[in-house]
This record gives sequence, C-alpha cells and structure tokens, in this order.
Amino acid sequence: MSRINDTFSELQSRGQMAFMPFVTAGDPDMAATLALIRELAERGVDLIEVGFPYSDPIADGPVIQASYTRALEKGLHVNDIFEGVGSLKGENIPPLVAMVSYAIIFRIGIDAFLARAKESGFSGLIVPDLPGDEAADFAAAVKKHELDLIQLVSPLTPPERVERILSAASGFVYCISVAGTTGVRNELPAELQDQLEWLKTKTDLPLAVGFGVSRPDQVESLRAVADGIIVGSAIVRQLEPPAETSAAVTQVGEFAAEMLTATRNN
Repeated sequence: MSRINDTFSELQSRGQMAFMPFVTAGDPDMAATLALIRELAERGVDLIEVGFPYSDPIADGPVIQASYTRALEKGLHVNDIFEGVGSLKGENIPPLVAMVSYAIIFRIGIDAFLARAKESGFSGLIVPDLPGDEAADFAAAVKKHELDLIQLVSPLTPPERVERILSAASGFVYCISVAGTTGVRNELPAELQDQLEWLKTKTDLPLAVGFGVSRPDQVESLRAVADGIIVGSAIVRQLEPPAETSAAVTQVGEFAAEMLTATRNN
C-alpha cells in the first residue's frame, strides 16, 4: 500500500471524498510554492498536485499555462523543484503528486528522474503526454521506485483504450470531466456521472475528478460517484500578478478550507 492508497482507503472508510489542490511549482517563486504547500497541509488537504512547468503543455488551460510561463521566465529548473520539495521532508505534508511532461522525464532519464522524485518526497506522478495505453514499461519503472502512476481518462477515451490505460494505473484514476483543457467552468457535464459509474465497473482504483471543478456546490453532484476532486485553475489564478504573495497564500488556504468542508459532508 502506498501513501496515496492509504489516504483514499482512510477517507473511503469514513464515507468522505479526497480534496487535491494543484499548485504550479515556482510561481511566483519556489519560496511561495513551499509556503503554499505548507498552508494547504495545515488546512488538512488530502493530497497536493505539483505542476512541473513546461513550455508546451498539452492539457493545461490559459491560467496554468500562464503560470508555467512566469515560472520558466524566472529560470526555474527541475532541480529547484526537487530541492524545494525535498526541504519539506519531515514535515506533516500530505502525499505529493507530480504533474510532469514525459519530455522532461525523458531528458533527465527515466530512472534518474524517478529516483529523484522518490527521494524528494513525491508519492506519484501524472504524465499527461505519455499515451496511457502505451505506458506499461514506464509503469513498471514507476512501480520499481515505489511510486504510483496516475492515469488520465477523458470522456472521449474509447472503452477499449480505457481498459488498457487502467492496466497501467495505480494510486487513483484522474477522471477528466470534459473534453478540452483545464480551467474554471460554471457547470460540469451531465454525462459525467454515467462515465464515472461505468469506470467503477472497470476498476477498484479510486476515481478523482478534475478539469473544471472550482466551487463547493459542484462537489455535491459528484459525491455518489467520485472518490475525490482536483482543483487547479481556481487556485493558480489567485497567485497571478499583481497579487501579494502572503495574502494570496492565505486566500488560497481559505478557499481550500471551503472545498475541503464540501468533501467532508456526508
């Protein structure tokens, strides 16, 4: 059992959903990112997704793309992320999940990257540009390093591909709520519930919903079919310039507390 498995199992035993906020590493700088991770941990979030800025993201909407650009323009390096996250070891930090392009992993070297991720304190990875049904070898390498490989499933993923994707997944399944990129949306699609119910017949892994979730009231519609929610753009936009960092961190913490309360209502 991994830390991610343990987290979901504990929440499921209490009839609660997981809340996983997303933060962009290095926006506005790594000191702010670490302060934000600590703030979210103190608020009691269940997991934290950490985005590794990349110049050509394939799934991120304009808010997160802009945050990646800001971080890269300031010279952020992968080593800065690993060193920063590694400095949190020994603190009461929930499981950390890296959202990272396979191009970054490949450039560094698969084993070298995974070893560094594990050493720094990450519990799992999401690799959006690695075809999920072609990830068997990479999944084996991830498992060797005692990490989880979280796979993405979208509303447009054909059923036969879903089963191949799930065979290489561990930790939980990242369920994309809509076709498209990340971003705040007013409504979640009506067909999402049917998709999640079908996925539950195909895997015992927890299902966490992301892309478009941004308000506490959206949680209620997912309670019966999802095991967790992921919120990114609604958080990242609160750190956009000219936001004052310490105030923005507190504001994100307050938002996270509201979302967390929504996941705890039974």
